[in-house]
Amino acid sequence: MMNQATQDFIRQYQDDDVRQLAFLGSKYPEVDMPFALDQIRGRKMARVKLPRWASLEGIIYPPHISMEQCSSESTALYKAELAARLLGLPASSSGTEMKAENEIEFVDLTGGFGVDFSYIAARLGVKSMYVERQAHLCEAAKENFGRLGLKNAIVKNGDGIEVLHSFHPKKKDAASDDDSLGITYDQPRSLLKTNLGLKIIFIDPARRDDAGNKVVSLKDCTPDVTVLQEEMFLKADYVIIKLSPMLDWHRAISELSHVREVHIISVNNECKELLLVLSARNMGEMEASSADGEVKHAGNLRIYCINDAQSFVCDELDMESSQVKIAPSTLEEMLYLYEPNASLMKAGCFGVLSGRYDARMLSKNSHLFVSREPIAVFPGRSFRIIAVSSFNKKELKRHLSGITKANIATRNFPLSVAELRKRLKLKDGGETYIFATTLSDESHVLMITEKK
Repeated sequence: MMNQATQDFIRQYQDDDVRQLAFLGSKYPEVDMPFALDQIRGRKMARVKLPRWASLEGIIYPPHISMEQCSSESTALYKAELAARLLGLPASSSGTEMKAENEIEFVDLTGGFGVDFSYIAARLGVKSMYVERQAHLCEAAKENFGRLGLKNAIVKNGDGIEVLHSFHPKKKDAASDDDSLGITYDQPRSLLKTNLGLKIIFIDPARRDDAGNKVVSLKDCTPDVTVLQEEMFLKADYVIIKLSPMLDWHRAISELSHVREVHIISVNNECKELLLVLSARNMGEMEASSADGEVKHAGNLRIYCINDAQSFVCDELDMESSQVKIAPSTLEEMLYLYEPNASLMKAGCFGVLSGRYDARMLSKNSHLFVSREPIAVFPGRSFRIIAVSSFNKKELKRHLSGITKANIATRNFPLSVAELRKRLKLKDGGETYIFATTLSDESHVLMITEKK
C-alpha cells in the first residue's frame, strides 16, 4: 500500500508535528506526503482513542475526518459485549471460531474505518461481513483486520443496502414479503445465495444532509433505517443502530418498531453514542439474563445509562410510574448534593433515580439531587454541602469569605457561568464547587460544596 520511502518517513517522523511536516513535501518527492501525514496524525489519535490499534505495527489509518468520527476502543468494546449478550455468549469467553464454509452471522452495513466491526467480530468469533462504499477504507480494512487477527472477516466494497437486499429472509415463508418491501433484484431469485444464519445487523447511518448540516430525525439520516427496518427484521434476529447522542431518543424510538433497548453511552461524563437494539423476536429470555438479574416482561423497553464503569438500568414502565421527590426549599438537614452523569441527564429518568436512591431533586427543572445521608453508589458526581447562600450581598460575602477560586456550574439558572463568575469575582479551579440553581419556591441560590 505504500513504498519504502513513505514507510521510512512515517517511522522517522512519527512523533513530530504534522503541521510542520507538511512543508517537507519538496524535500521528499518520493514520499506520498498526504498518506504519510494521515498515518502520523492517525496513530497519535489512536494512542488515546484506540490504544490497542496504536500498539500494532502496520495499521493503516484513514484521513483525519474518519479518525474523528470512528468509535473509541471503550465504546467499541461495549458494543461487542452487547452483541455477545444478544447471542447468549458467556461474559467471560469469546465466540468459537467458525469454519470458512459457515454462513455469515454478523454484518456491518456501514463499515467506515472498521473499529466497531473489528471488536464485535472478534468478540463473537463468527463469520462476519464488513461493507463499505469507499474503496480506500476497504483496502485499509483488509490490511488492518489481518493485523488484528480477524480470521473470518469478509471485506465487501459496495453499497450496504444492496448487500442487505442480497441476504435471503430467515423464514422461508417470508420470502414473498420481499415484493411488499419494494425490493428489486438484478438477478433471478433462484440464483441468490440463501443465508439463514444472519443473527446481527449493525448499521451506523450518516447524520448529515447533502449540505453537511446535522439532521434531527432518523428519516433524514442516510440510509433511512425507518424504511429498511422491516427488511432487516426479516433477515436477522437483531438490529443494532448507532446514532448521535444529540438525537432525541424518544423521537427516534417513535419512528421505529420493535425497539427493545436504548443504550446511552458516555465516556468521561460526555455523551458519545446512542444505540438502539431492535428485534421482532420475543426478548423475554434475553431480559431474564440481564446484569441486574431482574426478569422483565417482553416488550418493555429497557434504558441503559453507561458512563465509564457506572451503569444504571431502568425500564420505560419504571419511568412512567415513578415520580420525582422534591426537596423542601429550606433544604433542612440536606448535607449532600449529587449531579447525575451525562447519560442519565440524556435519559431523563429522574423519577427512577429519586426513588431508587431516596434522593430529592432541588426543583423540577434543576436536575440536581440532595440527601441527608451519603449515597455511596449514586451514578454521578457527589459533593458535601458546605453552605447554601442566597444572593443577598452580606450573605454572599460571609459564605464566600476566603474563597478566591471555584468550579462553577449552573442548572436552571438565569445567568451563564461566565456572567456568574464575573459577578462573584472568582477565578476558575480549586477545591470548591459552586452550583447556582433555582429551588422549588423559585428562589435562586448558590450551593457551595466540596467533592465527597
